[in-house]
Amino acid sequence: MTEKHLISLPWQDYELLDSGENLKLERFGEVIVSRPETQALWKQQRPELWRDAHAEFVPPLGGTRKGQWNIRKPVPDSWEMSWRGTRFLTRLTGFKHTGVFPEQAPNWEWIASHVMDIVSPSSDDGLTMSYIPNVLNLFGYTGIASLVAAQASRLRSGQAGALVTHVDASKQSLDWAHENARHSELDEKAIRWIPDDALAFAKREARRGAKYDGIILDPPAFGRGAKGEVWHIEEDLPKLLEVLQGLLSEAPGSFFLMSGYAAGYSARSLAQAVAVPDGASAESGELFLKESSSERVIPAGIYVRFVR
Repeated sequence: MTEKHLISLPWQDYELLDSGENLKLERFGEVIVSRPETQALWKQQRPELWRDAHAEFVPPLGGTRKGQWNIRKPVPDSWEMSWRGTRFLTRLTGFKHTGVFPEQAPNWEWIASHVMDIVSPSSDDGLTMSYIPNVLNLFGYTGIASLVAAQASRLRSGQAGALVTHVDASKQSLDWAHENARHSELDEKAIRWIPDDALAFAKREARRGAKYDGIILDPPAFGRGAKGEVWHIEEDLPKLLEVLQGLLSEAPGSFFLMSGYAAGYSARSLAQAVAVPDGASAESGELFLKESSSERVIPAGIYVRFVR
C-alpha cells in the first residue's frame, strides 16, 4: 500500500485564511468563521483577517453537548456553496461543523474519476459508458460525496445519474443531504435515501446478495443508529469492514474509500484494518487543509482507498 498524503487546496467557495493559537479562520462562500483547532499550535500570521470574521464558535461548557456561535455580522440561516458544479448548502451548527468538510476535496475528485472508470460487469470488452454504477455511501451526513458520485455517473452515461445509496441514521442529516441534491438539480431517482444504522443495513444487503461498484464511508468514533443501535468504532468497524468485503463488486474499476476524523487512530491503523484485494491499487495517509496565503497545512483526518 502506497503512503500518500492528500492536501486540499483553496477553491472559489472555500479558503483556509489563517490558523494558529488553537484556532482556524475559514471562508465558506462569503461567510468567514473562526473555529477551534487543536492541531494549530503555531502563531497566527494575519491578525487583521480575524477582525473580518462573521462568527466565532464557542465550545460547549460543562455537561452540554452543543456549543454556540458568537455572531459578529449577519449570517444567513443557510447559504449555497459549490465545488466543480456540485452545489450544496452550508449552515452553522451547534457542533461547530458547517455541513462541509473541505479536506475531503481530493477524495471527491478521486470518487468522480473512478466512477467514470468503472467497468460494466456484463461487458466483454471493457468500459460500457451507458452502464450506471451502483455506489454505497455509509455515514453519508450531508451527502457531498453522494452528489459527486451521482453527477459523475450522469456525465459518463448520459442518463439520469448513478444509483447512489446514501445511508445515515440521522433524519436531520438525511433531510440536509436531500436538500443538497435538489440544489445540485439531481434527478430524484439518482440517490436512494436510507435512514438506518450502517452496520445493520450492510448486513441486510449482504443477505440479499447485493453488490456495489463503489463503497464510501466516514465512520464516527461513536454514534447511534436510527433504532437506537450504538456504534463504537473499536468494536463495530471490524465487523462492518468484514461485511463490506462481500458487498464490493469484483468488476475492474470498483473502488473503496474510508476516511476518519475524530477516532484518534493513525492512517496506518486505518489502512491495516482494511483487507485490500490482490492486485488492487491502494493508498493511505493523512488529509490536510492548506492555508491560502502560506505553505502551512492543518492535519484534518486520515483515509484509506483502493481500486480494483
